[in-house]
Amino acid sequence: MSSKQYDVLVIGAGASGLMTAYMAAQRGRRVVVVEKANKVGKKILMSGGGKCNFTNLYVEPENFISHNPHFVISALTRYTNWDFIGMVCEYGIEYEERKHGQLFTLNGAKEILAMLLSECDKTGLVEIKTSCEVKAVNAVDDQGFQVATSLGYFEVESVVVASGGLSIPTLGGSGIGYEIAKQFGHYIYPTRAGLVPFTFSDNFKEVTTRLSGNAVEATLSNELNSFTEALLFTHRGLSGPSSLQLSNYWDVGQSFKVDFLPSVDLFDFFKSKKQNQPKVLLRTLLTEHLPKSVVLELQTLIWAEVAETSIGNISDDKLEQIAKRLHGFEVKPSGTEGYRTAEVTLGGVDTTEVSSKTMESKKQKGLFFVGEILDVTGHLGGFNFQWAWSSAHAASEYV
Repeated sequence: MSSKQYDVLVIGAGASGLMTAYMAAQRGRRVVVVEKANKVGKKILMSGGGKCNFTNLYVEPENFISHNPHFVISALTRYTNWDFIGMVCEYGIEYEERKHGQLFTLNGAKEILAMLLSECDKTGLVEIKTSCEVKAVNAVDDQGFQVATSLGYFEVESVVVASGGLSIPTLGGSGIGYEIAKQFGHYIYPTRAGLVPFTFSDNFKEVTTRLSGNAVEATLSNELNSFTEALLFTHRGLSGPSSLQLSNYWDVGQSFKVDFLPSVDLFDFFKSKKQNQPKVLLRTLLTEHLPKSVVLELQTLIWAEVAETSIGNISDDKLEQIAKRLHGFEVKPSGTEGYRTAEVTLGGVDTTEVSSKTMESKKQKGLFFVGEILDVTGHLGGFNFQWAWSSAHAASEYV
């Protein structure tokens, strides 16, 4: 095939790839998007439980993790959450706000994907090729690139790496983007699974297995951060939003603390009950705030020796000790569920070697990186999609 048909080749037909494609085409650029999977936007379709948490009402640079934290500011400022919300509204896509400003579609992620594909179609300048695997990317002097794929060769002026990270390989996650970046001299910060459930191999795993399916509002914290959201017990360990959030700030060998009742000052609560209901057992009092099954497991772990002692007969010192443990129960995961279930990939292309204004490589003219491939990881809650939209917009103006 004569690649002179195209100006820009985008690797990956996910959120950032499709966004880059249609926005570049709106500038008159002829774009080919190559996707190794047999369908486009697989990760979009499964995101947010199929409802796609497409952005957040409250997007700040602090919602992103990077070795170069200022990198995100330019792109997020020039294409905001409100810009994307505006497009969603233009398409009549209904959405709802959930906790912490998270925005989800009401009728399914397919509407977001259909919107992106519609924008591509409207330009008449975007061609998408599925089941098309990139084999090699080679720079051709100052003439651009020759890209070898399983469907032939393409010669283009610009290449946009929008191939995502290593998360959920069954949906197309692969390392091709990192290989291309390394080939052109980019440093890659070590990658690991992010927004991922914790696993345990000690006695606590037996506890989480017995409690599997139970959820409580809890604060998970370590020296780097803390998150107060739902905590879900599973057969393998701990999941739910609070666990996923903290996983971005955790590494193997580290422990963290769980506050099972962040909204209650338990020592004050105990002292009040000791005075007013001295004959009541601790477990009875705590079931006012937590599921009974959770309370019984915590009883075994924390106050087994006074389990059958009425609160009036427990010393204040002991009550304070129990309260402190419930507010700061230390656990040490053996690991995480890894890329198999991770929502994102931490680490990636060093952003000091990429223009924050254009997403273009500082090492190779015409080579751009957008989305998850970069060393930028958002918190849970629509921030990673917003980074996809914003970084794609930045690149699309210059490819």
